[in-house]
Amino acid sequence: MKKILLFACLLSATFAASAQKNTSKSYIDKFKDNAIRIMHESGVPASIILAIAMHESASGNSKLARVQNNHFGVKGKSPVSYTGRKATGSSYKQYDSPMDSFQDFARIMTERKQFSHLSRSLSHYDYKSWVKGIQRSGYASSHTWGSQVLGLIRKYELNAYDEQPDSVKVEAKHQ
Repeated sequence: MKKILLFACLLSATFAASAQKNTSKSYIDKFKDNAIRIMHESGVPASIILAIAMHESASGNSKLARVQNNHFGVKGKSPVSYTGRKATGSSYKQYDSPMDSFQDFARIMTERKQFSHLSRSLSHYDYKSWVKGIQRSGYASSHTWGSQVLGLIRKYELNAYDEQPDSVKVEAKHQ
């Protein structure tokens, strides 16, 4: 009986890990084109946009991402209705769509004084320096935040999106 229970637990853990992987991959597939577009508009690497969004929102599964479309944990007052007619206050910004959240993150990285030096001094190919700079500038208080974000970039090879894809080059020539 103990062996069967142990086997069931191991099987369950395997399926849970597999499900998280699929969730992360589907999240990347859903938002990669927008992250690349935002990278070309703002200079913030697509890998940084995707990895931080994945980390902060649990690949879109966090309550903050689902209810307020906030994929980056951006603070700001906004009333939010969680149940029925009862509105509760939130210390996090609410966005109309996930894309609004992504665009606001890029704006924060390029316009806020504490982060704007990164877009002026780093290329969109240097994701490692971006992570270090964002952490040093106070984006997250956790000492392991940077290594966790870098781990996501490496695991899912997100830095491949920092290169300009051929389809974007072709579109740019025709405009």
